[in-house]
Amino acid sequence: MENKKLFLLDAMALIYRSHFALSKNPIINSKGINTGAVLGFCNSLWEIITKENPTHIGVAFDTEQPTFRHVAYTEYKANRERQPEEISIAIPVIKKILAGFDIPVLEMDGYEADDIIGTIAKKIARPSHQVFMMTPDKDFAQLVDKQIFFYKPSRMGSSVDILGEKEVLEKFDIDRVEQVIDVLGLKGDSIDNIPGIPGIGDKTASKLLREYGSVENIIENKDHLKGAIKKKIELNGHLGIISKRLATINTQVPIEVKEHELLYKGPNKNILAPVFDELEFRSLFKRVFYQEEKEKDQSTEQLNLFSNKPETEIAQKSQLNIKDFNKKYKLITKADEVNKLVDLLLNVGEFCFDTETTGLDPILADLVGISFSWKKDEAYYIHVPEKKEDVVTLLAPLKEIFENNNIGKVGQNLKFDIQILRNYGFEVKGKIFDTMLAHYLIEPEGKHSFDSLSGKYLNYSPIGIESLIGPKGSTQCSMRDVDIEKIVPYASEDADITYQLKGKIEKELKDLNLTSLLYDVEQPLSFVLADMEYLGVCIDVDALNEMSKSLEALANQAENQVYEMAGENFNLGSPKQLGVILFEKLKLIENPKKTKTGQYATGEDILSKLANQHVIASQILEYREYQKLNSTYVTALPKLVNPIDRRIHTDYRQTVTVTGRLSSNNPNLQNIPIRTSKGREIRKAFIPQNNDFVIMSADYSQIELRIMASFSKDKSMMNAFENGRDIHTNTASKIFNVPLSDVEPNMRRKAKEVNFGIIYGISAFGLSQNLNISRKEASEIIKSYFKEFPAVKVYMDNVINKAKEKGYVETVLGRRRYLKNINSRNHTMRGYDERNAINAPIQGSAADMIKIAMIDIHKYMKMNNIKSNMIMQVHDELVFETHKSEVSTMKNKIEKFMKNALPLKVPVEVEIGVGNNWLEAH
Repeated sequence: MENKKLFLLDAMALIYRSHFALSKNPIINSKGINTGAVLGFCNSLWEIITKENPTHIGVAFDTEQPTFRHVAYTEYKANRERQPEEISIAIPVIKKILAGFDIPVLEMDGYEADDIIGTIAKKIARPSHQVFMMTPDKDFAQLVDKQIFFYKPSRMGSSVDILGEKEVLEKFDIDRVEQVIDVLGLKGDSIDNIPGIPGIGDKTASKLLREYGSVENIIENKDHLKGAIKKKIELNGHLGIISKRLATINTQVPIEVKEHELLYKGPNKNILAPVFDELEFRSLFKRVFYQEEKEKDQSTEQLNLFSNKPETEIAQKSQLNIKDFNKKYKLITKADEVNKLVDLLLNVGEFCFDTETTGLDPILADLVGISFSWKKDEAYYIHVPEKKEDVVTLLAPLKEIFENNNIGKVGQNLKFDIQILRNYGFEVKGKIFDTMLAHYLIEPEGKHSFDSLSGKYLNYSPIGIESLIGPKGSTQCSMRDVDIEKIVPYASEDADITYQLKGKIEKELKDLNLTSLLYDVEQPLSFVLADMEYLGVCIDVDALNEMSKSLEALANQAENQVYEMAGENFNLGSPKQLGVILFEKLKLIENPKKTKTGQYATGEDILSKLANQHVIASQILEYREYQKLNSTYVTALPKLVNPIDRRIHTDYRQTVTVTGRLSSNNPNLQNIPIRTSKGREIRKAFIPQNNDFVIMSADYSQIELRIMASFSKDKSMMNAFENGRDIHTNTASKIFNVPLSDVEPNMRRKAKEVNFGIIYGISAFGLSQNLNISRKEASEIIKSYFKEFPAVKVYMDNVINKAKEKGYVETVLGRRRYLKNINSRNHTMRGYDERNAINAPIQGSAADMIKIAMIDIHKYMKMNNIKSNMIMQVHDELVFETHKSEVSTMKNKIEKFMKNALPLKVPVEVEIGVGNNWLEAH
């Protein structure tokens, strides 16, 4: 699963905080400008970027326009002083700086930053997408859930405070996170001039909410109150209602923000350098751009770098003849020059190469050129003609060096280059070193882009692709259309700098004992993945079209049944209208749950609980499933079919997940549905290329639990696997103290949740949420589990203790997961890393296991000229397009290689199926 980390910053809160923190000792530059608010904000931003490594980031601002809160209550924020002039000046400067970091500014008239952050957080948060709301404003606590955290920044030497659900409940002394707005409604907020009910403080608010649950219920039951409290509620209860409404963050702001727009790409020196220079932020500039020299020497340093680079760059500055190339970076366009280059390459132990293409799709992209380097500050660039047959003729001599097993090849993201060269008849052979893959093993959570690595290891900022093809967001041109005098320095530098990076990164890799993992697993796997991606998967488009019609009909049928049961037509896609029907007209629940905007909650969790009692709820769930399956998969997959070979070609990514698991993109095969019968039907559309082939699926059975048994050496777990007993039934028998034959389905369900939860370091709170039981019951189940499986508890404790000593955990093969907060005093941060300490070695070892199996199977198939092909990897499953004459052989070999990929102390089981499509084979 791809892990993403979104930080949403409350700009105005952070700007005000920075301004007032420095008000006594303001920072004034030589121009007399107070830059304290800007610098404080930038320091907070850079601290987040460097310490928290967000994959996505956005900054929300208030606008000057009034919001619904000002309309509802004219005194809202009326006690605030006029905005200081320094802050008014700082805001546009900060927005310009954010543009330099390519971080979007999020704002909308009529809404506060709180509302924008709340809306985006709720929209994006999911198990693989954690959201951190960075602000000192306590109101944000109301938004916290399993994947959304309140990140209160450090101040005056204090530590960062991160609040999850548990911390919010403890801090506000409440039972449910939703009650934060009730606390604010009762006690008010002097900063925002929210009145609350005068005379009610924290303790009284907590006591009342524990008894009555909400502000509304307290007011409704005021006759049951006594003394002063009763009088306060009678006199000012209406202020509690108003205050609660003012404190409620609106999570339905009509702002259109796509996830990819929040992707953090890094700072742009061209934009930030003049801004930082004007502000005189010299130290900040050095920190951001890895500069070691003083700022006044930067222009000279840059010129020195250029003097070692192509004369084309110098020519552009001094109007010299653009074709007078420096001997360091050489342009090659003729056949005899290619032959001379090959003669040179045959006498080196390794070389770096990089392809320039017309696009990023390796199947559709055309080659524009190839650059080579094997010595610092030297490179050769071959610019190729447009016609494919002319390219093949010109580059024919290169076959001798690309397919030479004795010459090493270096590159950045070589899987792409391997596929591009295959389009022209070249097969890359021999030992490779991929700087992106190597750095991924060193720093799994870091950034592995070429620009990032150049800055980190060489303090160097390479030529940006946007300077050639145009900025993102504009109509970019193809590399084919770029002037050759611009391509030569760009392409040559890519090979030159990548070769320099290899030396730096390889040394670090050796120091960390990670060379074997790179050379024996990740790099051989890149050849396997290149073959799988290149071949692709055959899709039955006609079947998907028929499925789409069927899903539309089923959705319409379910929709009509809902209307019939409701007694009227309404907008089924509107949560507001649906809530009114279910809870006001049909009155399905007493005191139904409401969202923070006051609407009835109609999410899947609510409807799932209702489904067993009310048919209308199950029909609504069916309608939603049909709609989602149709739009997300059935109608989307045909659009991804390659026009050349009519197959789908996913992009397997090795450097995304921190655990070592593969991810896939366009389409994401890991997300193809499996849980529901209708979802599983989508797999029917994955078919073999013709009638000579069948689909074969090979799936590890409960591999992570088997790895846990092997690691912990727990006798009870090992015995269950050795005797072929169902592990969940076995666990249920143990923790509920009943014979195996008396285990009921509900017991097994709970045991299954515990089995898999333990691997992820689940807490009693987490288990109670997953099983919808009390924390006390969940706690008792976990205690029973550890009593019956004591070695598991010992193993988990040992893993955490070692992680606290080393700062990381490892898989069987030495793959590392760093845990920077494992010793944190912050409960949430420490707990998160403790869970990762337990899970990462297990999940990572499972990832290593299937990768080794893939490498061994691929090698066997290549050496024996097998007609069958490995076409997909999905979690713990491998999928093959198997020739009918090889079914028996492939079954035996696949099972053998998968079972023996990594030795475990318990039997490894592989379930293999065969069919005319993926569903039949699964």
